[in-house]
Amino acid sequence: MINVLNVAEKPSVAKSVSGILSRNQLRVREGRSRYNKIFEFNYSINGQACHMLFTSVTGHLMELEFEESFRKWHSCDPADLYLAPVRKSVPEDKKDIKRTLEEEARRCQWLVLWLDCDREGENIAFEVMEVCRAVNRQITIRRARFSALIDREIHEAVQNLVAPNQWFADAVDARQEIDLRIGASFTRFQTMLLRDKFIIDSAQEERNLVLSYGPCQFPTLGFIVERYWEIQSHEPEEYWTINCSHTSDEGVATFNWVRGHLFDYNSAVVLYEMCVQEPTATVTKVLQREKLKYPPYPLSTIELEKRASRYFRMSSEHTMKVAEDLYQAGFISYPRTETDCFSSRTDLHAIVREQQQHLVWGSYAQRLLDPGAGLWRNPSSGGHDDKAHPPIHPTKFSAGESAWSQDHHRLYELVVRHFLACVSQPAVGAETIVEIDIAGEQFSVTGRVILSKNYLDVYRFESWGGSIIPTYAFGQQFTPTSLTLDSGVTRPPPLLSEADLLACMDKAGIGTDATMHDHIKKLLDRFYVTKDANTRFSPTSLGEALIMGYDNMGYELWKPYLRSMMECDMKEVSVGNKSKDEVLTRCLQQMKSCFLDARTNKIKLLEAMEVFFQRSDRSGGDDVHAVGETVRLCGLCQESNMVLKRSRDGNFMVGCLGFPQCRNAVWLPGAVLEATVTNNVCNSCTPGPVYLIQFKFRQIEIPPGFSVNHLGCIGGCDETIRQLIDICGTGSRTQARGRVPSTTPSSNSRPSACTYCHQTGHASASCPSQLSASRLSRSQARNQQDGESSMSCNTCGTPCVLRTANTENNRGRKFYSCPSQSCNFFIWEDNLNNGIGARNVPRADTVNRRRAGRGGGLQNGGHATGVTFVSATGDPLPERRCYKCGDPSHFANVCPHRGS
Repeated sequence: MINVLNVAEKPSVAKSVSGILSRNQLRVREGRSRYNKIFEFNYSINGQACHMLFTSVTGHLMELEFEESFRKWHSCDPADLYLAPVRKSVPEDKKDIKRTLEEEARRCQWLVLWLDCDREGENIAFEVMEVCRAVNRQITIRRARFSALIDREIHEAVQNLVAPNQWFADAVDARQEIDLRIGASFTRFQTMLLRDKFIIDSAQEERNLVLSYGPCQFPTLGFIVERYWEIQSHEPEEYWTINCSHTSDEGVATFNWVRGHLFDYNSAVVLYEMCVQEPTATVTKVLQREKLKYPPYPLSTIELEKRASRYFRMSSEHTMKVAEDLYQAGFISYPRTETDCFSSRTDLHAIVREQQQHLVWGSYAQRLLDPGAGLWRNPSSGGHDDKAHPPIHPTKFSAGESAWSQDHHRLYELVVRHFLACVSQPAVGAETIVEIDIAGEQFSVTGRVILSKNYLDVYRFESWGGSIIPTYAFGQQFTPTSLTLDSGVTRPPPLLSEADLLACMDKAGIGTDATMHDHIKKLLDRFYVTKDANTRFSPTSLGEALIMGYDNMGYELWKPYLRSMMECDMKEVSVGNKSKDEVLTRCLQQMKSCFLDARTNKIKLLEAMEVFFQRSDRSGGDDVHAVGETVRLCGLCQESNMVLKRSRDGNFMVGCLGFPQCRNAVWLPGAVLEATVTNNVCNSCTPGPVYLIQFKFRQIEIPPGFSVNHLGCIGGCDETIRQLIDICGTGSRTQARGRVPSTTPSSNSRPSACTYCHQTGHASASCPSQLSASRLSRSQARNQQDGESSMSCNTCGTPCVLRTANTENNRGRKFYSCPSQSCNFFIWEDNLNNGIGARNVPRADTVNRRRAGRGGGLQNGGHATGVTFVSATGDPLPERRCYKCGDPSHFANVCPHRGS
């Protein structure tokens, strides 16, 4: 009999697998860690008698970190972190787990790894292997692959052990190192640059505030900010559409204008008047066809998170926590998978059979298994397979456990119903499309009747909207019951919901199925974004300022492209197409270049923060915590670098990054206008290297004989610098405090709500409810500047451009009409020349523009005595009546009886 050390990723998984393999005939003893017990039992692997010792870790056993000398924030230039040595080691809080593994591995011949079967789990497996091999180099290592904590899967896994996958582990190592170096460098840079310069009201304790940067976190924030900017920049635009409906004994058909809508009001009026003059509708097409609505693909992690958010408003983080609970209890398969297609080896019928006893969907499961019902259909493939786990599906029947929360019930139901739906026939409907012609304008309507609901019977989360329309025949003619010209206003897109955000991340390749929810949570924890009750995200001022700063630099560090390329590279590592070192070298070179560019343009970050936050005086006016370019190692503390800095009042100094513990500083001549650290090294000063600084002095402040440009050293050897300090003095801290820079406090508030409609997203001046004569009058004024003839309205003073009539009775005749919505001014040009006064007529276009879409009709019930329809040119339209009430004084769209 051989001793086999088995290691699972979590204590609960070790307990479940041990219980399955031993049929609960096992002995339990304590390990070094009180949380990670050891289970012992006998078992046979491929005929070999084994004494099994089963224990666990708690996620990653090791952490990747910088060497001690690089861990303090002020110990080095952040740019040095791209090459600083790193090491992987067991942290103090997991030393007990390590000791347990070492003690048990010494007396075992085999090591069987039961870690989760994704890349992250494979990396943890290699961490366990490293610890065990250090004390037992002869130990044989095997890997168990499983996707569900059920008897069949576990027994099959232990009888088919495989070798660990080095490529999977390498891909995670590459990702960890890239994220550590990029995240640490940018986080230190932007935190030290911004934290003490501004009053950031989101911080509980501003001194401890960390403005973190993550290569996945920032592109995710970018999606949210970009959508927010799109909403803020949206300008509402008024449009017009023709609506037509027809009521018969069989019901009502609402036809849609094929053109959709027009933004040009005059064109819409002309087309509408053509339809009003010849309102007879002719049926030009009747198409009847069978329509199918297909069930969803098998369930992947991203789809589970999106649907849980959409159906139950559960956050992606909470969804994964609940799914993990269900998995560890054996009710669903492994919840972290990119796969949305089932293997031919999966016994789908067996999964359905387990659900037959359920009181709600059990009868549907029985119909699925009945060959005579014809409901079964092999599931479609979504085209994604991570080669590690099947799609998420139920693995054990439950009528609902007493210990479950409402969300556990919901998520289990979603997984079961989704699985039953994806092995079902699509819904079948009969769809009818009818197209009509009115005066050359095309309208259409679609009606649908569901013939067989099929998968929709069980998948209650989806519906197939449809409506029954009257029967029409080709060539049939009828008069519409209503024909109206209505206005509307374009709307901006909505804020991103959690489901939308997950879809954006998935499409751009940001994060993995196992990490996307973590990146979203990080944004909320850092207060870069907020989420409302509808799970829609808005950036905070802090989040928006950071994205704005990087955007203003011209570098797309907040865009998904760089991270997407990295994720592709890491996927190539996981399949053996690229080496870990190759990917690390390329990615880190690229990101270091971006970091150096960002630091050079850090003024853009400061300017963006000033838009949202007020300056702080905590740093005493000298910005002592600001990050600058490294000049030398501090000779006083000999731990931190000294960097070139510039105080708020413009004075330069070289100060130690160990401030306030180390206050070593060299104040430079007050005459310095510009200063930049170069790559040149002083040959005299020690300890080195001491980098030379390129100075530019103010000509008016230095004596004759001194050059405006000087390449100097602050190590003590530079006679020119010493003389200028004696002559001009330095920008000392006392001087800096005595100066009061003229700054304008910047607002930290968001755009206020519109004073008209009380909504955000637009200014009051561009409120869609107030679209009026102002825009039209500006347009007409521009036309006048372009040489067109115009006159002022004698009622409201708005410029009226000379226009030409195109009606049969007055074709070619010139007229002026007021574009204002509140004015009816109209006059023919020849009447004006003949001295005939203008008239105010209730023109059709004026009525429509003033009333359409606002629910109002003409005053006094809409019965204006002695008034007939007139066209946009002022010509009467005889025998035109309202379709609703027959009154000749108005169109149906402004009828006071409309909607009654």
